[in-house]
Amino acid sequence: MACVAAFAFAAWLCAATPPMDDARIIGVYIAAQARAEQGEEYADARRVAEGDLNNDGRSDKAVLYTIEGQNGTNNYTQYLAVFLRSAEGKLEPVAHVAVGGKLYRAAELTGVRDGGIEFSIKDYGPHDAACCPSLKGTTRYVVAGRALQEQKPTSRTSPR
Repeated sequence: MACVAAFAFAAWLCAATPPMDDARIIGVYIAAQARAEQGEEYADARRVAEGDLNNDGRSDKAVLYTIEGQNGTNNYTQYLAVFLRSAEGKLEPVAHVAVGGKLYRAAELTGVRDGGIEFSIKDYGPHDAACCPSLKGTTRYVVAGRALQEQKPTSRTSPR
């Protein structure tokens, strides 16, 4: 419910005038989600990749960002958010999904290719500490309507 509220709030702000630049639209969206989760963004970890994500010939943006300290904890979650460019040239938030985080996996945005968002990932092996997932692999997300779908992770390998 909090994520829905964050999305609605960010969409409302993105519709405000005067027009916001891309970086501000992304920042407002993430800040609203961080407030809804009672956490804050770890801004140095934010990564942005650009490319056509919905086959309309316009350059869209995929953003990997981290919200940490939810409700005063030492938890963190990595999210992927997609912003599509409208015919008028305005960037609009479409969807977000958790792609990594503490005791889930580590995700690194590697780029946009062929309409998909690509990541290198590290999953937790049976003996990995909470700090250090070690099983390397890749995954890819695609825009499906107003949602993000993960295509199955591939090539998980042992760190040794």
